[in-house]
Amino acid sequence: MSKYTEYKSLDLSQIGKDVLSLWQKTGIFEKTISNREGAPAFTFYEGPPSANGLPGIHHVTSRSIKDIFCRYKTLKGYQVKRKAGWDTHGLPVELSVEKALNITKEDIGKKISIADYNEECRKAVLKYKEEWDNLTEKIGFWVDLDNPYITYENNYIESVWSILKQLHEKDLLYKGYAVQPYSPAAGTGLSTHELNLPGCYRDVTDTSVTAQFKIKRDDKSAFLFDDDQEEVFFLAWTTTPWTLPSNCAVAVGKSIGYVKVKTFNQYTFAPTSVILAGDLLDSLFNPALGDKSFEEY
Repeated sequence: MSKYTEYKSLDLSQIGKDVLSLWQKTGIFEKTISNREGAPAFTFYEGPPSANGLPGIHHVTSRSIKDIFCRYKTLKGYQVKRKAGWDTHGLPVELSVEKALNITKEDIGKKISIADYNEECRKAVLKYKEEWDNLTEKIGFWVDLDNPYITYENNYIESVWSILKQLHEKDLLYKGYAVQPYSPAAGTGLSTHELNLPGCYRDVTDTSVTAQFKIKRDDKSAFLFDDDQEEVFFLAWTTTPWTLPSNCAVAVGKSIGYVKVKTFNQYTFAPTSVILAGDLLDSLFNPALGDKSFEEY
């Protein structure tokens, strides 16, 4: 006959600790793997967190979802070996080290050797590993913390190169182009995660640009021109003018009403025609001058 703990009141915190203690004493996680020896495998590698930052509530949410799938597959009879991992590559690690050492990218190889710089990064990258391990155990996230894969270790790096080699041999790699944020200070592109790090954004007042895109005259665009001499431009507003050199296209909204305006180029004063969203007309042209003749304007 099984004996169960009787709770006189609902103390979820204590219940969680009791369950965790039971799992640890009886080695339940380890048994879910050893008891499935010879069964079909369901492979799980955790998308590795970066241990140079503290874990947050969003990590509890994502790990709970991961854990559900692994437990489900275990209950379905699979042997689910769950490998933990640590992401040790990336700009946040480098920036934290450079801030601590009061150096910049240009100082690497001059004020500090590349080997010493790499060693400092290795120390910093697992700064909060203890806090991560503690959270992992507290939330009951079953994963092998004793044998993690670590992305700065040579065996991991070589495995990635091996996979890339196989993709190349199967002709699955291709060259493409994409607009991406770039950090001149760091000398590298930025991921969405890096853009959302604390301190990356602050409110500033900056100059915006309304760029002119000249419309090429052909059979499809002919209806936009009133005569053979007219030049017509699309107007597009942007707060990120540094992206303009790599701009590939201008999008036209299907549900947006556009207007064509005859005006003057404000730099050359030559007559010109521009097309813009009708709702934005008064933001670029003074409505008080709308009743004046073209010559008066």
